[in-house]
Amino acid sequence: MNQDIESKKEQSDTSRQKSGHYSNRPSFGGKEASKLRQHLSREKSLFIIIAVVIIFYFAMLRLDEISKLVWMVIRILKPIIYGLAIAYLLNPIMKFVEQHLSRLLEKAFPKLKKVHQISRSVGILSAVMVLLAIIVALCNMMIPELYGSIRDMAFTVPGQLNDALDWITKMMAGDSALEQVFTRTLREVTDLLQNWMKTDMLTQANVVMSNLTEGVINIVSELFNAIIGIIVSIYVLFSKESFSMQTKKIVCALFRPSQANMILHLTIKSNEIFGGFIIGKIIDSAIIGVLCFIILSILGMPYTLLVSVIVGVTNVIPFFGPYIGAIPSAILILLSDPKMGVYFIIFILILQQLDGNIIGPKILGNSTGLSAFWVVFSILLGGGLFGFVGMILGVPTFAVIYYITRMLINHRLEEKSLPVETSCYDEFSYVDSDGTYVHSKENDLMKDEGIRDANQSAK
Repeated sequence: MNQDIESKKEQSDTSRQKSGHYSNRPSFGGKEASKLRQHLSREKSLFIIIAVVIIFYFAMLRLDEISKLVWMVIRILKPIIYGLAIAYLLNPIMKFVEQHLSRLLEKAFPKLKKVHQISRSVGILSAVMVLLAIIVALCNMMIPELYGSIRDMAFTVPGQLNDALDWITKMMAGDSALEQVFTRTLREVTDLLQNWMKTDMLTQANVVMSNLTEGVINIVSELFNAIIGIIVSIYVLFSKESFSMQTKKIVCALFRPSQANMILHLTIKSNEIFGGFIIGKIIDSAIIGVLCFIILSILGMPYTLLVSVIVGVTNVIPFFGPYIGAIPSAILILLSDPKMGVYFIIFILILQQLDGNIIGPKILGNSTGLSAFWVVFSILLGGGLFGFVGMILGVPTFAVIYYITRMLINHRLEEKSLPVETSCYDEFSYVDSDGTYVHSKENDLMKDEGIRDANQSAK
């Protein structure tokens, strides 16, 4: 018996060494009061609570000023934020190159002392070169194609709209009432357009030009922040172990051991969820964009590269992304060639079924642990609060919240000696007044009889 216990302990220690101590869920701390709570009397605690409430009240009164201050700090720290995001995305490439190169160097040069520094430098250089190569390739492919597509649209779309209006007019020629309504509506729209061109067009042109100038300045500023962000990401990747150790040191210094262990565990779990989802979604969207480009090129559809880029980029958004990208693309192709537009709609439906059932699950797996309902809920909530970024990051963020909630609920159930499996709480199980979980054989028999009766009634 003792040998079995020791062997299990050795196996758990070995698994923890391989995966990391904090990858497994730590135990919750005891119910003893913290040192601060032990030194505070009831009156002092009540005074602190009242003071916090008053501070929160005055903070809510100054919410506009606080939000402006926060956004100003974020605007100043944008290069750092971009650098951290770029470093997070480049880290898998750097790790892959570093691990393989360090093995080769250790075998080829056993006495070389700076294997780690050389491997890290080459890994970072390779990751940055991959990033720059992707950006340059996309710009070389997209900018000429986008320019040609927009130029063709400017020449062809007005004529296509006129053809569509002529077709609608011919279709309504046999119905005098509909023709009169349509003619009256068209005349009113034409009058409004003429009045707008005579009165408001010049003012709007000035507004558009000023916004265009401001937009160019913002684009240049964002590009400058991105360049600085790439430089910052290099320093972050070089010193990521140092940052990790410093953070761990601060957490262990500020919190009790049980709290520090839980914070570090949640940090590692959040990294697993975000990394698996974001990296997997980028790879999945790139595959979908390439497949779309290949098939559309074979079919000879118009605006091939433009539509492929739209479909690939919007596919990053879970669930709603394929439809967000497919609808404007389908309208664009329908205006150019209605038959090709129908083919495109059929192709997108097939492609999304392929992505949802084969490609996506193979790449992403169950990285979030959320059901379809919670995925839709998190996308709608994140998109409503934070726009496009919220739609992308809403799913992994809610997955972390869902994991924490499930962990707390399971802990409470374990304290009450109740099962944590959701399947144990069906209609035939209950918890009696003594707090004992009951799922007796009689309930199983009732369940079997209910299934049997349902099958007989179905027959």
